Amino acid sequence: MAKVEIIHPLFQEIKKKFKNEAHKILDLLESLENNLHKGKLLGNVGGIVIKEIKYKSFRFYFITDGFKLKCLDNEELADLLIKFVRMSNKKYQQKTINEIREVLLKVGVKEFL
Repeated sequence: MAKVEIIHPLFQEIKKKFKNEAHKILDLLESLENNLHKGKLLGNVGGIVIKEIKYKSFRFYFITDGFKLKCLDNEELADLLIKFVRMSNKKYQQKTINEIREVLLKVGVKEFL
């Protein structure tokens, strides 16, 4: 079972924007612990995979170790970390994806995982 982490600013944004629906969204995000291949693949930066999960018109972006996700089976993925980093609506989807890529390129992969 993988570990899902939601960065604090994103957690606060979800609570503020969705209020009563926040628990549904958090359950959706945490469902990745049991279903690791869920979400749409958006790109790869230095071995880090960027994926998204949709909820209504919003997208929630997460990063994880692409090598482990691709090569290991479910029993070996116990130490996999899935980190949710951003959210956007459809209008700002590409801008948000580009920002995540830029941060991964500038800061480096080790800062995230």
